[in-house]
Amino acid sequence: MTQSICVFGDSVSKGVVFDSTLKKYMIIKDSFVHLLERAANMMISNYSKFGCTVTKGSDILNKHLNEVSRSDFTVLEFGGNDCDFDWTKVSEAPDAHHVPKTPVEDFELQYAKLIENVKNCGGRPVLLSLPPIDAKRYFAWISRGLNQANILKFLGDVEYIYRWHEMYNLAVCRLALQQQVPLIDISSAFLQAGNYQKYICEDGIHPNEQGHKLIEETISRYTAHPEKLMLRTQFAS
Repeated sequence: MTQSICVFGDSVSKGVVFDSTLKKYMIIKDSFVHLLERAANMMISNYSKFGCTVTKGSDILNKHLNEVSRSDFTVLEFGGNDCDFDWTKVSEAPDAHHVPKTPVEDFELQYAKLIENVKNCGGRPVLLSLPPIDAKRYFAWISRGLNQANILKFLGDVEYIYRWHEMYNLAVCRLALQQQVPLIDISSAFLQAGNYQKYICEDGIHPNEQGHKLIEETISRYTAHPEKLMLRTQFAS
């Protein structure tokens, strides 16, 4: 039986990669969404968008509530853009107070509302955790043409980017527990691969084609064993 799935998220779920040869972003044919659709007998409607935050994602979701209500599952993947800063402004004034696109407290509140919207229209939400970033590559990427020393001054150390991004990933895991919705742990699949950097594009944040294959394999393993999808409530205490 064919399952129908709606996907809402950012460029990761859209299938955007950075092509190091062409030196530009592009959507790959073998994104994890397309791989799942071909291999797992799924009919997937992908409403993900490059640069999407959870706030923009909520706006997009509201336009497709009918499709969500008719789908077997609604996959949600947000956080990578929400935690990002305006690096030009950081470069110009590293000692100033800078806030990310979505402060983490607002991120959790907005994401919780989005999850409730899916539930309220009869949908069944499933969350994806975030692929880890390569801090060194991402720092080099965001500081291109900017004052690298100033950005580093704001961060304190390069690896802070990884820790900051991971804070949003932990927020996603908390939401899955609090809302009692399934979570597919993409993060661990990358980290268990050892040198996970080989699955990440030159920009340090987007999974490459190998990374998308890894995500597809991870999701397929979870769907084969759905009992692994739910976080246990006893960890909430």
